[in-house]
Amino acid sequence: MKSEESGNKTELRRIDVMKAVLYSSLFILHSSLIVSCARMGAPDGGWYDEKPPRVLGASPAENSTNVKTKKVAIYFDEYIKIESASEKVMISPPQLEQPEIKVRGRNIYVNLLDTLKPNTTYSIDFSDAIVDNNEGNPLGNYTYTFSTGDVIDTLEVSGYVIEAKDLEPVKGILVGLYAEGDTLMRRVARTNSLGRFVIRGVAPGTYTIGAVKDADGDYRFTQRSEMMAFSHEKIVPTSKADIRQDTLWQDKNHIKDITLTGYTHFMPDNIVLRAFEHQPTDRHFLKVDRTDERCFTLYFTAPVQQELSPNAAKAKQEGGKSNVPVTLKGINFNAKDAFIAEPSANADTITYWLRDAALVNQDTLTVEMTTYLTDTLGVQRLTTDTLDILAKTPYAERLKREQKEKDEWKKALEKRLRKAEPGEKIDTVMPRKPFDVKYDVPTRMTPNGSITIAFPAPLSRFDSTAVHLYVEQDSLWYRAPFTITPVKKRHCEVYTDWIEGANYSFEVDSLAFTDIYGNANGKRKIGIEVGKIEEYSSLFVNVSGVPAPLPSGDGVGVQKVFVELLDGSDKVLMTAPVEDGTAEFYYIAPGTYYLRATVDSNGNGVWDTGDYFKDCQPEDVFYYSESVECKAKWDITKTWNLTSKPIYRQKPGVITKQKADKEKTIKQRNAERASSKGIELPEYLR
Repeated sequence: MKSEESGNKTELRRIDVMKAVLYSSLFILHSSLIVSCARMGAPDGGWYDEKPPRVLGASPAENSTNVKTKKVAIYFDEYIKIESASEKVMISPPQLEQPEIKVRGRNIYVNLLDTLKPNTTYSIDFSDAIVDNNEGNPLGNYTYTFSTGDVIDTLEVSGYVIEAKDLEPVKGILVGLYAEGDTLMRRVARTNSLGRFVIRGVAPGTYTIGAVKDADGDYRFTQRSEMMAFSHEKIVPTSKADIRQDTLWQDKNHIKDITLTGYTHFMPDNIVLRAFEHQPTDRHFLKVDRTDERCFTLYFTAPVQQELSPNAAKAKQEGGKSNVPVTLKGINFNAKDAFIAEPSANADTITYWLRDAALVNQDTLTVEMTTYLTDTLGVQRLTTDTLDILAKTPYAERLKREQKEKDEWKKALEKRLRKAEPGEKIDTVMPRKPFDVKYDVPTRMTPNGSITIAFPAPLSRFDSTAVHLYVEQDSLWYRAPFTITPVKKRHCEVYTDWIEGANYSFEVDSLAFTDIYGNANGKRKIGIEVGKIEEYSSLFVNVSGVPAPLPSGDGVGVQKVFVELLDGSDKVLMTAPVEDGTAEFYYIAPGTYYLRATVDSNGNGVWDTGDYFKDCQPEDVFYYSESVECKAKWDITKTWNLTSKPIYRQKPGVITKQKADKEKTIKQRNAERASSKGIELPEYLR
């Protein structure tokens, strides 16, 4: 019995040991599983998910006909999200009441709130907004379509919207088709970063097209402040079977395969709309500003209409010499001869300089302003308002500041007097500060250049004999002839026939310029070196392909063309008229430049915008599609046919400010991982 009992105990102990070993093994296995699970997100834990989401189905099914429901559900094979839905998702026909678009897990739900139109194709264009939830893999351009009638309309039209003034692509503008009698857009799309649009689901017929930066969401042009484009060209959508060449890339530098693929070619696919903003016509008073106590400025939203202010056109021709379209009557001061008015070119901003020091020191000026302002009916009418014009810095504070400056000057004077040598002359009268005249004088002058002088306040006295120009010849200095010509009220230019390679000295004596407050300039001397002709380049542009004048007759007989030389930031450096088919530029510093041409329909020397209400398109603008390299000693001739290339392809990418958005693509992290590990990418992941 004892031996049997002993054997049983031994067996029990053996079983206990086995259990312990088993439990230990299970614990180790469980721990390793936990560690393994924890490593799945690490770079060595497996391949990345690079498969884009896939549409499994929809309700109603895609391309369904005779649909009655306004609720749409689209099902995917994985969790997804919509990026920038408000910018990218477009529904045609346009919905006046904003539809509800929601993402729940693997599904997208769209609830159309507008009443469904009969016998109409509806398309919900998601563009490239749909990506998977975890890795952001893009589905690609996706459009869901259904019809409330028996037919799905499948035609498409496409093209570009560019800014009329500088051919910049217009991103995010609404483009729509109109059938005859439509007041709202029938089919819509929105441009991408290249200004490209595609309007889908179009029915056979004849349409016109337009575009608008729809600020109020009503799918029509209702505000003059909205950028817009219009065209009277008739658009008849068509399609044909065609073949295109598709390139499959092995990587960024190597082509894997080139195939010819059949596809349906929808036309027209090259529509171009030139978008513009109207000149503001609603004239409202914005504000009055008196930052400088010596003057105040009135700001308006627009100029006075020319028919109400016939002197406006005359003012432009005569350099602003006409009555200002505002009348001011002083309430707490006498306004007669109290101001010097300085209007902007179209008098939407007017600065009034106070002549009398007493008015300058007056903190509040109350005036009665009478001018033309737009009423609720959109008509400019004479309106009178009372304005309280407050100085930004009160007179008492200005006195304290002036006293502080005097005290500091006296302390400095006392110090100088104590240290002065016997007989040394020291001025004991505090000098007035010279006013800050701005001299725009290039130290390296081109032979056709000029000097510009700008004054901080209107002048009461100008002593031309105190302005000098000297030229160095044979180590001696001689007076050089010159002329000073007013450009604006507080600007003038100095002209002379510069001698190439010569040195000049431009000198201004003290008290040459005195403003209406008695302030005068200080002495100034500026050295000038004139470049030699061999340091510069000349450019001759032979221009052809100029569009004919519009049939309306506007500008016929006046139409001109001018060409602008631009730098790398699209800034105008020089302007030359096209005369006898050629624009000529001289004394160009070596460098890289660009060209822009404007067809000046009315011959006023500037680009003019369009006017939808007058059925007037903006003036034509063209870009030379290549850069122009100018080198010293070189005479360069370029031949430019303005219309030889579509205008949406003319502006060089280097100076195009609206760059293309980065295209959404699979990140290709599996290929990078395989390359870093020195292994081949599995076939099922390629």
